[in-house]
Amino acid sequence: MKKWKQLLAAVLSAGMICLTPVQTFAAVDLNARYEISTNQISGWPAGPEITSDTGVLMDADTGILLYNKGGDELRYPASITKIMTLLLAVENASLDDQVTFTETGIRDETWDSGNIGMKLGEVMSMRDCVYALFIKSANEVAAQIAEYVGGTEQNFIDMMNQRAAEIGCTNTHFANASGLPDANHYSTARDMALIMREALKNKTFREIIATPTYTIQPTNMNSEARTLHTHHPMFAEESTYYYKGCIGGKTGFTNDAGSTLVTAVKRKKGTYIAVTMKAAELGYAVADSTALFDYAYQNFTKKKVEGGKVLIPKGTDVDSLTVNTEPDGENELRSYYFGDYLVGMASVSLATPTPEPASDDAEDGQGAAEEKSSDDQKSSDGSGDSSADSDSQDSETQETGEDSLTDVINGKKSLNSGEIFLLVMAAADLLLILILTVILAKKKKRRR
Repeated sequence: MKKWKQLLAAVLSAGMICLTPVQTFAAVDLNARYEISTNQISGWPAGPEITSDTGVLMDADTGILLYNKGGDELRYPASITKIMTLLLAVENASLDDQVTFTETGIRDETWDSGNIGMKLGEVMSMRDCVYALFIKSANEVAAQIAEYVGGTEQNFIDMMNQRAAEIGCTNTHFANASGLPDANHYSTARDMALIMREALKNKTFREIIATPTYTIQPTNMNSEARTLHTHHPMFAEESTYYYKGCIGGKTGFTNDAGSTLVTAVKRKKGTYIAVTMKAAELGYAVADSTALFDYAYQNFTKKKVEGGKVLIPKGTDVDSLTVNTEPDGENELRSYYFGDYLVGMASVSLATPTPEPASDDAEDGQGAAEEKSSDDQKSSDGSGDSSADSDSQDSETQETGEDSLTDVINGKKSLNSGEIFLLVMAAADLLLILILTVILAKKKKRRR
């Protein structure tokens, strides 16, 4: 009898632990209004008033928040959840995989739920699935992707929560792959910006969200082609709300969540991510996001520091920043502060590599390789940006140094000092081998 009582107590205890996230979220006042905390930073440019309950503006390269209104307050995400679903799909499956729809998928097909009308037993490629997921916001496709990638839908949901934790999300809990209403499915504006920032590092993810129109060809159970077109107003070029440089994003809406929106914009002056949550309608969310991007490009600049970059208000001298340093193995970690606000971090190597002595011939080869490397670097630095606008002429936007997320998106990669040294030494070795080959050939010829 005692054992049964202990077992019952354990079950009740576990149940209370599982219910804790729900209770935490239920205790949140969804009608609360929040101040713009970044406006409290002395000397920081005043941010715009937005109508959305919460919102943030994040620099995609550094993860620094330029604007924060209730960024850590819990809200229902609705379909912006699908950003995480898409990220896990491209990280864990091939786009050529064939996905057969089961009861798990078609279960979420209702008249008031976004879907593309998939049927039980219908087969579609993962490529078609991810485009339907993101462009059409198809909920039945989200559930089917979850089951296919995770083996079970619940396992995929566990993967979502684990990946969120790895990214650094501290106030997010997913209960499904679509964003359909669930009391235990919530996130914050800051966490969603972090998820979008991580997702933008994935080339396949970027290609998918950058596609405004996609056609699903006939399947084994559907003889008609299905053409999908983006409904993100800031991404659709035909929209009056189109924002120049927008590289994609995701909309969401449920009655409880209101209108949610995640948007990324890339211009010469940097790549930014705006997240707004619980707007009255999509038009307000778009207006809020537009105001946030304008605020970023008009008031901030990126400056190079040794080992990295900082994002600071225009007119700020880098030398006026406070720098905290701490050892990090063979490197020194430097944190830059505007007053008390972190605006960037850099890692500076403390070790100076000592090159081995080289022969005269090797030095000649090394000089030639260095000259070529220099020419290549100049060519790389002079390359243009396909989305350049009037802001591109600002000399402060010509960024060099270590790779940033903006560089990754642009497909650019700079060589670090270690890579240049290895390239030079390889060229020297190649030149020595060539010289020895010529000398041996001459000796053989004399013997004959």
